Amino acid sequence: MPKHATGFAACYIAPEELTPELEDKAYETLQAKLTDAGFRLCNRGTLISSTKEDVAKVLSLPPISLKDEYVFIRKYWGTAWAMYAFLLRILSFHNWFKESSAFFATKHIKKVNLFADPVNYPLYESFDSKLITEQPLIAVIIPTLNRYQYLKDVLHDLEKQHYKNFEVIVVDQSDNFDEKFYQQFSLRIQLIRQQEKKLWTARNNAIKHTKAALLLFFDDDSRVEPDWITEHVKCIDFFNAEISAGVSLAVTGQKISDSYNYFRWATQFDSGNAMVKRSVFATTGLFDEQFNGMRMGDAEFGYRAYNHGFNSISNHKAPRVHLKVKEGGLREMGSWDGFRPTKWFAPKPVPSVLYLLKKYFSQSFYKNAVLLGIMLSNVSYKQKRSSNMLMLSVVLTVIKSPLLYMQYRRSLHIAKQMLHNNYQPELLNE
Repeated sequence: MPKHATGFAACYIAPEELTPELEDKAYETLQAKLTDAGFRLCNRGTLISSTKEDVAKVLSLPPISLKDEYVFIRKYWGTAWAMYAFLLRILSFHNWFKESSAFFATKHIKKVNLFADPVNYPLYESFDSKLITEQPLIAVIIPTLNRYQYLKDVLHDLEKQHYKNFEVIVVDQSDNFDEKFYQQFSLRIQLIRQQEKKLWTARNNAIKHTKAALLLFFDDDSRVEPDWITEHVKCIDFFNAEISAGVSLAVTGQKISDSYNYFRWATQFDSGNAMVKRSVFATTGLFDEQFNGMRMGDAEFGYRAYNHGFNSISNHKAPRVHLKVKEGGLREMGSWDGFRPTKWFAPKPVPSVLYLLKKYFSQSFYKNAVLLGIMLSNVSYKQKRSSNMLMLSVVLTVIKSPLLYMQYRRSLHIAKQMLHNNYQPELLNE
């Protein structure tokens, strides 16, 4: 982790790979130039990877300067976030003179669009996928909870799929279970009735219930096009990947990123739209069931898969429209997202968020992620796309700070218990 204001991603290129076209001369240190070039390439869709030797070579160079950290923030996030970093460091008792000098010395840096000019893969369109020709069995896994109204459209979309060799495993946790509901669909449905309302247990039960080579995770409040399954299979075959991470186009919440328009290394695992080779679960284990009733179980699995070296491609060719309906599903578990519980005095963030951050990341990253998440969580979910409302959220953080601190302490207590449990996910038998 860098020692200064922000965080360069660990996506490096070696010194000998730094061409004039890749070099940004606004940086004064070679390590910053190399890291910036790697960061830019990865985010624009170049599927580069860094060996341990590459990383060690870059990190052995003279460290990134404080000025270069501010260049990086201004370049990719803009002046407002540079100001945030500056104020945060001043309040953290860093050297005021050094911080001010670095901050004002970079005021000429203009924000760029990190996702402009993405890499194209022209051979993808004409690619004749042998995997599609072989037609391996695919299991579409859908946990559902009190959402028959929306599940009906989900299953109708699956009826229209061009790829035909798939089964649908529905794990129904609904209060008013209706077995007859499923008889109206022309699909191979394996229905599992689960009394407990446990999302991650449901997904694990479905995984263990099938012998399919490819597992496609889906949500019960989503819509997809007829080529959805085909594009997931094609992506895995074309890129020789273990995971095809389909993009999710939410109808509410934050603005949809431009990075959702092209292939790139996936930076998240969304269990509402992702195809995973069965062998991945045999190596990494199933989903962590400590996340039942909470959030980010998919993020924890995605990070585990990343640590095991599996390739995950962000697949814009297999999108889903995520309706994010107000009732049913995780909404009944008491939260809109990881930082927005539905009740005033509930733990905040959801304890599983702190569990994830403490389990995998540095203390510095943990503190910054929690602070930023809480600061931006004090307006409704629908208002996340408005910069003015997010600024209001920051103001409300100060006003509500006693309540927020109490909520945080409650969440931290539960997260520490989760860590103490030392849960080990079950390995799947292939």
